[in-house]
Amino acid sequence: GEKGSAPKPVTTMLRSAALLSAIGAASAFAPMSIPSNRVAPKSSVTMQAMSDSVPFLKRPEKLDGSMVGDVGFDPLGFSNVADLKFLREAEIKHGRVAMLASLGCLVQEIVHLPSEATSNPVASEAFFQAPSGGLWQIFTAIGIIEHLSNGFNMSGETMFKSGRAAGDLGFDPLRLSSNPNSAAHYAAAEVKNGRL
Repeated sequence: GEKGSAPKPVTTMLRSAALLSAIGAASAFAPMSIPSNRVAPKSSVTMQAMSDSVPFLKRPEKLDGSMVGDVGFDPLGFSNVADLKFLREAEIKHGRVAMLASLGCLVQEIVHLPSEATSNPVASEAFFQAPSGGLWQIFTAIGIIEHLSNGFNMSGETMFKSGRAAGDLGFDPLRLSSNPNSAAHYAAAEVKNGRL
């Protein structure tokens, strides 16, 4: 266009729409105030504690700090849906597997079984070199161990009917849990290291 000519109507409309939407978005962050002629109703509801792990989120009700390593982290609300002991058991088991897998990635670069299928030092490639029958054997063994360790009680409601603690499968060959003080220390260390 020419210098000094009036802006086109479409351009003016788009600019106005963009300005109004920016003002609307900004107003979402403006503090609300109660009109002075109204008195705020008194409430007996206390403010819910904030999570230690994510300070801008509220601490979930069931995560009250009674479990080892509980810092109130449950942004997706799993503790409202599933049994807390079942979730802790899953966290501990997955942490144990992850710690063993980390060790396995390092060891398999040095130690090799005498076979072509086990000679690759790169873990991501070695998985695909393993024969499918061997992988199915591993998955079957994991399933059998999982069922036997829980006495064939696989739901969150029946898994702990014997009264055992989450993650306690009765396997402690070094007797680290014989002293209650060291048991609490090692339980916290296991949860924290499994989260890494």
